[in-house]
Formats: sequence, structure tokens, C-alpha cells
Amino acid sequence: MCKYYGHIIVVIGCLVIGSGCSNGSEPVKDAVAGKVELYDPSAAGIIDSNAVIEVIGRHYKWSEGPVWVPAKQWLLFSAVLENKIYRWDGKDTPVVYLTPSGYTDTARRNGENGSNGLTLDKEGRLLLCQSGNRQVVRMNASLDAPMPEFTVLAANYRGKKFNSPNDLVADSRDNVYFTDPIYGLPKRENDPTRELNFEGVYRIGNDGSLTLLIDSISRPNGIALSLDEKILYVGSSDDKHTRWYAYRLDSAGGIQSGGILLEGAPLKEKARVKQGADGFKIDRAGNIFATGPDGVNIISPAGKLLGLIRVYNRPASNCAFNETKDVLYITASDEVLRVKIR
Repeated sequence: MCKYYGHIIVVIGCLVIGSGCSNGSEPVKDAVAGKVELYDPSAAGIIDSNAVIEVIGRHYKWSEGPVWVPAKQWLLFSAVLENKIYRWDGKDTPVVYLTPSGYTDTARRNGENGSNGLTLDKEGRLLLCQSGNRQVVRMNASLDAPMPEFTVLAANYRGKKFNSPNDLVADSRDNVYFTDPIYGLPKRENDPTRELNFEGVYRIGNDGSLTLLIDSISRPNGIALSLDEKILYVGSSDDKHTRWYAYRLDSAGGIQSGGILLEGAPLKEKARVKQGADGFKIDRAGNIFATGPDGVNIISPAGKLLGLIRVYNRPASNCAFNETKDVLYITASDEVLRVKIR
């Protein structure tokens, strides 16, 4: 997650832009939330320039961390400021799936308390970045009977609590990679409860070990693995230096080499919606569908900007493919969107 922005209702011709100030959700029909822009000839083979960006749910308080559950044909996504996870079955209105999702204490706490990034492990169990609890966890209950009972996978680094775990990805061997920026702390970098003086990128080994991989990226945010799991991608949503990084991993899952893949500052400077590099996913060809300036930026593995799924009037925070990767779901402030991919 980068930042939360409130929105008012805006109606422009046939474009319906929703509100970000109320709880719950409602059915949305005939709502168009953006458009596709292609910048490279190869992008025409990735997505149709006339693809429709649909609204499938709205009125969430900062939607984030979507994950598709193939076994159930569900979309799960976080509503960070509501401390909830919602479920959409493709037919009805999204409903509350799990609450509390990210902060389970009874003491009052400001800041971004809910779950943020969500993913599934090799066994199909739900993994969560808990912003409020400041830890990475696995839900103990089955997907069919969710309960706010969790196994903690990582809660601190060398005895110091994380800032606020943000996004995560699990590989085929059940190693989990996650980012830990300061966004969930009530006073961000100046929060008195902050214990680490850096924002890290970590790996939780399948044996339970925790390894700090990177401590030099400001505001590490989105994270993903290449299709062969040899490249780790990380997005930085730093206000001044937003960018995407690519790191080659060794056989043990450590950083071997890497650096900046694409500078996002020029994109952000000219963008209408000046979002930093946020969550992203990888398509069937290895392209990166990266939320950030103006919507979802489509980036080649070589770091070339191929196209944009422009999202109107609101920051896009994250996205997720279905299992066949021909549908992309996008969380965008108070809304959840859907667009078909070739």
C-alpha cells in the first residue's frame, strides 16, 4: 500500500466514479472505471485496447492485497482501514469474509490496522500481512470457515518488531518473501513504537528461518517472483524516487545481483494520479502488471513500459490474476475492478 485517499462522487458522462466514505458494498452495473493505452506494438498481444475495466465492488476503505482462490473460484481482498477481508464469488456482491483481519488487540490503535497483502501457500492456505499486528501470519481455519486465528510466521527481526508488513509472495517450495515499509505505523517514520531503523525485504524459509534480503530500499512495497522463481521484483513507492527493482536469486533464495529495473519518477511526474509503485503480479509471458502512476503499468521483463490500464480518478493499490491469467482484478482505493487479458 502507498497512501489512502478519500474520494467524492464524480459523474463524467457515462463514467461512474464511486465514493470512498462508506462501509459495505453494492452491486455495480454498467460502470466503466478506466481505459487501456498501448505504448508498444507487442502490447496488443497482451491486452485488447478496447478491453473494458469494470467495477465489481465499491465503497471500501482502501481496498488492497487481492488474491484469487482457484479451488473456490473466489476473489479475496483486504479493506485495510476497515480491518476486514472481503470475498467475491463472481456472482453476488462481495461480502465480509474475515474480521478482524490485521489487528486483533482490543486496545485502540490509529494507523492502517487491517490486513494488506494476501497470498496462498503451496497447500492453498491463506497468508496475510497484518499491518496492525505488524507480522506475517497464516490463517489456521479452513477457507470455507474463516476465523481470526493465526499462526505467526514472522513477527520480528532480531527481537525488534517489524514496521508493518505490506505485501508478500510464496514460491513453489513454500518460501515466503515480504516487504516491510512504515505505512502502517500511525506516525510513519516518526512513530514512537517503531523499532527498526530501516524498511526491509525479507524471506521466511520453509524451515521457519527469517532472512533479511534488502535494507536499502525506501518504502519497499509490491513484491513478486518471475515465472521461473529466479528473479525477485520489488517496487518502491517512495514519494520522490518511485521505481521497480529486479534481483537475481541464488539457489538458496538469496540475493545474487540486481538493481533498478525501471525508474517510475518520470511516469509519476506526468501522471494524473500520482501513485507510487505499489503491488503487482506477473502474467503468463513474464510481464509485470504493476500498480502505480495512473493505474496498472504493463512492464516487460527487460524493464520496458508496454502499456497502461488507466484507472480514472483514484490510485490503484494492487492486482491479481485468476488461475488462467486471462482476467485481472485491481484494487483501487474504494473500488475493486476487473479487466480481461488476452
